[in-house]
Amino acid sequence: MMQKRKLGNEGLEVSAIGLGCMGMSFSYYPFPQKADAIHLIRKAVEQGVNFFDTAEVYGPYSNEELVGEALEPYKGKVIIATKFGFNIQNGKMAGVNSKPEQIKKAVEGSLKRLKVDVIDLLYQHRVDPKVPIEDVAGTVKDLIKEGKVKYFGLSEAGAHTIRRAHAVQTVSALQSEYSLWTRQHEKEIIPTIKALGIGLVSFSPLGKGFLTGKIDANTKFEAGDFRNHLPRFTEEARKANAALLDVIEKFAQQKNATPAQIALAWVLAQKPWIVPIPGTTKLHRLTENNGAAAIAFTAAELNAIEEASAQIKILGDRYPEMLERATGL
Repeated sequence: MMQKRKLGNEGLEVSAIGLGCMGMSFSYYPFPQKADAIHLIRKAVEQGVNFFDTAEVYGPYSNEELVGEALEPYKGKVIIATKFGFNIQNGKMAGVNSKPEQIKKAVEGSLKRLKVDVIDLLYQHRVDPKVPIEDVAGTVKDLIKEGKVKYFGLSEAGAHTIRRAHAVQTVSALQSEYSLWTRQHEKEIIPTIKALGIGLVSFSPLGKGFLTGKIDANTKFEAGDFRNHLPRFTEEARKANAALLDVIEKFAQQKNATPAQIALAWVLAQKPWIVPIPGTTKLHRLTENNGAAAIAFTAAELNAIEEASAQIKILGDRYPEMLERATGL
């Protein structure tokens, strides 16, 4: 079975690799048939994954319903993380909202859709500049006291916000983008959460698919795939960023592994309290991703990856500027 990792100091323990479920019904078009998605989630459990990530806004709502149905047979045996923090109007995400009444409303909806009595890990999906983070943390603290939530998390929050929230209600996990090509959090965020004893859940650890080596300058994304709108996925950027794939491929050959496994194993090797949550809709990719948990690097190999990747300047921002703060992805 896959080894476990601790997130935070409140007792939350999860499989070393989780499963990000967003792409099964949101952002990465085309979506699988519901029965296939349920089958994949259940296969993940069989392979030792016990940590599943969803959010109210994925769909909206349909992703939580899918995860709830898929995991109902494993009630109490798996950890489901979900998120609040957006207005949803006419079936669309409509700006951030972390007012206390909105959080409570979101939690009631999530409990029903996930078919659970308590939410294992509840994240604020994005910081709401209009609501003091102390009010957000205080509301979650009340929900924990009421037995509706077990653990509190933040997503893509800054160091100052994390400290302020943690002072009101212990934060167990920060979910933020972290991978071989998205490393800005190493400057301030990772040292902050290390000092506070907060775990890191790394979303997009495979660079939204790019680090698998299966996407090149000629790849065409389907209409509805949000990568069509990302600066890092323009044809020019993909051509330039292929240099990082060459580095990953070299290590994949040395370790008799795939590029995806190297990218995930690198994330796992950074800290014992980092848990990547790659998403997939394909069974063979699920098995491949989970295989990364068995790959270990020597200090010399990690140094070599560091030196080689440091030479490469990644072209393109993560998101268009207007989306950088508002995006829920």
